[in-house]
Amino acid sequence: MLRGIHFLLTYVCNYECDHCFLYCSPHSTGTFSLKQISNVLDEAEKISSIECIFFEGGEPFLFYPIMVEGARLVKEKGFKLGIVTNSYWATTVEDAELWLKPFIAIGMDDLSISDDSFHYGNDASNLAKNAIKAAKNLNLSMSTICIEKPEIQGTLEKEQEKGFPVVGGGAMFKGRAIEKLTQGLPKRSWESLIKCPYEDLENLGRVHIDPFGNVQICQGLSIGNAWKTPLSDLINKYEVSEHPICNPLIKGGPAELSRKFKVLSQGEYVDECHFCFLIRSELIDKFPQYLGPRQVYGLL
Repeated sequence: MLRGIHFLLTYVCNYECDHCFLYCSPHSTGTFSLKQISNVLDEAEKISSIECIFFEGGEPFLFYPIMVEGARLVKEKGFKLGIVTNSYWATTVEDAELWLKPFIAIGMDDLSISDDSFHYGNDASNLAKNAIKAAKNLNLSMSTICIEKPEIQGTLEKEQEKGFPVVGGGAMFKGRAIEKLTQGLPKRSWESLIKCPYEDLENLGRVHIDPFGNVQICQGLSIGNAWKTPLSDLINKYEVSEHPICNPLIKGGPAELSRKFKVLSQGEYVDECHFCFLIRSELIDKFPQYLGPRQVYGLL
């Protein structure tokens, strides 16, 4: 049952992190209007299982007035509210409190702060620390997201996968991470990549909606467009067996997707995401209604 909707409020970000699975940057395009947010929330009310709404990006604080008003609409409709941010705005603890105070009155339920070397390196002026302290001062519920540089952390234990290296650190090998972080990492045969380890493509728990209307169940993988078909209809009528990309992924992971469309059916890859993302990049012109936008694939 679908429980969460995550607004990709914007693809614009003041950072251009190596691990970003959406290829976000200052040069990205696409930002929600308040009317579009309101329309999605109206549709969310028709889906009885929805519990929480998140705003993320890109960096949602770059479009602060729209985010704040959108947050008010979320709470007015009775949903739980969360926001994900890189804290670029937290130049001091005092200033960070000013940015966060409106969300006390609104009733925000969760603030997720990116606090890792990809955003701040070893910089002593780590702005995330200011945001964390400000949130604690204001008694806002807060958590941190920390992604580290990929490194080998032992081997998989399952019998059929024994001996395969485990790459830890939390980075997902899609988007810019493929371009920036896969060099020098151990790889596996494409034939061994037979499942999707992260997403339940059949029983959707949450979706991301971007400013172009794409209803994404994984970054760059959509079930349709909310500007063309009402969101509640897309969710209620979704059948994995009818989805040209998800159906083979359910049956046999990226390896089956590769076989079905005769794409990249050889070679080695760091993990399932790495292989799947590259296959989908090859299929984007064949299935534009399900794969996109192009900038998420680094294709401009």
